Amino acid sequence: MNKRAALKTAAAALLASVFGIAGAQTPTPIRFQLDWRFEGPAALFLTPAAKGYFKAAGLDVAIDAGNGSGGTVTRVASGSYDMGFADLAALMEFHANNPDAPNKPVAVMMVYNNTPASVMALKKSGISKPADLTGKRMGAPVFDAGRRAFPILQKATGIGAVNWTSMDPPLRETMLARGDVDAITGFTFTSLLNLEARGVKPEDIVVLPYSEHGVRLYGNVIIASPKLLRENPNAVRAFLSAFTRGAREVVADPAAAIGDVKARDGIINPALETRRLKLAIDTVINSPDARTDGFGQVNPGRLSLMASQVSDAFSTKTRVNPDAVWNGTFLPGKQELAAVLPAPKK
Repeated sequence: MNKRAALKTAAAALLASVFGIAGAQTPTPIRFQLDWRFEGPAALFLTPAAKGYFKAAGLDVAIDAGNGSGGTVTRVASGSYDMGFADLAALMEFHANNPDAPNKPVAVMMVYNNTPASVMALKKSGISKPADLTGKRMGAPVFDAGRRAFPILQKATGIGAVNWTSMDPPLRETMLARGDVDAITGFTFTSLLNLEARGVKPEDIVVLPYSEHGVRLYGNVIIASPKLLRENPNAVRAFLSAFTRGAREVVADPAAAIGDVKARDGIINPALETRRLKLAIDTVINSPDARTDGFGQVNPGRLSLMASQVSDAFSTKTRVNPDAVWNGTFLPGKQELAAVLPAPKK
């Protein structure tokens, strides 16, 4: 072996040693909770996990299903989880109702640029526009995001008083289908498909998205505990970068991403969950507002307006401070974020 070859061999051995040591370092554990079950939209997180993107970023991410945004916010605040996925309105409410809480979670990335909340009714009810809801029987779980934000829709569209019926989530669409209530609130990509699963034909359903009727609330965000932000900010940056890489692939090929959801919950219906994921992408992820604000980011004026609306609609103990609930300094670069959303078709 000549001298040059020997030097190359030594250099390669040194690099292998360095990377071997780096690779042997214990990955940072991140306990992450979703807002809901392992359904189509969960692919946004399950795909980067399945493809090893979190692991490659030096993270050991454990993803658990949730049972509502309010619970996710509370569990991150308690320290049971480090990060989570939750409705921004639920996070704002927690902040304003718990001003002295020592570990209030913070939103670090916008994912659902528009609230997925809608009012859904059957055409035979005669409901075709928001004003038709006045005096009607409305149904939803007490913690439903659309129900909590309904006063904002009322103010924007002039809806009068309605009569609410509360139920557990599995009964919501059933009660609408059998006529126990006139309309329900829920996430479009959840309730619409649940109604179809109960035998209601798509052409018989009226959908009134909040975002199309004067309500420009933000939807779900990635949240993190202040403790994690303070003690390991690089782990948060690594998480968001790996998530962004995975989200780009999910948006580009939703059908393929559903395989990662089925790997976590073998009883899902892949065709149904593919439709659910595509609905989420089209309505709240790759929406006109998202393309204007930029994926992952927020508009300060719109954020402030939402903080004021939530304070009023939720009758919070203190006013929501938008600067306290959002921290965008951990986001990947704008070029990396922009690659998530495909260019608009001409």
